[in-house]
Amino acid sequence: MKYFLIAFAFIPLLAFAQVKLVVLGTVQDGGSPHIGCEKKCCEALFENPDPNRMVVSFGLINESTKEKFIFEATPDFSRQLEILKSNCSFETSAIPNGIFLTHAHIGHYTGLMYLGREAKGASNVPVYAMPKMKTFLETNGPWSQLVELQNIKLRSLTNKVPLQLAEDLAIIPFKVPHRDEYSETVGFKFIGPNKSALFIPDIDKWEKWWVDIIQEIEKVDFAFLDATFFDAEEIGYRDIKEIPHPFVIESMKYFERLNEKEKSKVYFIHFNHTNPLLNLNSSANKIAEDKGFNVAKFGEIFEL
Repeated sequence: MKYFLIAFAFIPLLAFAQVKLVVLGTVQDGGSPHIGCEKKCCEALFENPDPNRMVVSFGLINESTKEKFIFEATPDFSRQLEILKSNCSFETSAIPNGIFLTHAHIGHYTGLMYLGREAKGASNVPVYAMPKMKTFLETNGPWSQLVELQNIKLRSLTNKVPLQLAEDLAIIPFKVPHRDEYSETVGFKFIGPNKSALFIPDIDKWEKWWVDIIQEIEKVDFAFLDATFFDAEEIGYRDIKEIPHPFVIESMKYFERLNEKEKSKVYFIHFNHTNPLLNLNSSANKIAEDKGFNVAKFGEIFEL
């Protein structure tokens, strides 16, 4: 059995899996600890950071074709690329074969800066984006410089149109409702040789989506879903209209009609620094697990 190193702990590598997803981060855009936070949730972390608390990102590895892809370019991009590389059984560089972006909020695309002349000075790294996201990168600095210097090569995605990465591996982008100041927002569906998964790190309330999330969960084997806030207490001082994510307690209530098997497909991701689900020993974690749901953990691997 092979192993890779994360946060000074050995975790078994699913070497037999030809296609696998790797959880490279579970935290909301602002990270943990969060800038200016004086609450207990961040107090100790400023002096003793938790290396597992990285902004939400997933890696996709295809052992058959010796390719790897990353979903989201976060502020933790550099470390996440190295972790993705370490999970590959084949020889490869840290630079992925493709980067997929969901939208233009800071935790999801700003890591692209590390591909520029001040850092890697990369050459034509494929970056997959929806039309508005693509235009945003092409027409706004410093991202436009990455395009002009050919550090990145933008490739278009189309809503609900599958992108075939290999004979038995496809990606389907799909629009979801969210704050779209600079771009549209999408989730992704991974279709592997044996299993499939949903990846929706950001969305507004489930009721605002024109798609039935219950039916979408039933169609896949794993569903990695937005769980930014556990409940309303976390954001008592903020206008909820500005951050209308589904609270975890709302999602669990909404998903009650799922049977036990379907509930077990749900993995919560994208935790705000205040979210008690970040603490694996919290009562919130126990509540979610007792109800049949999962809390995604940094470093977890899922075979597709």
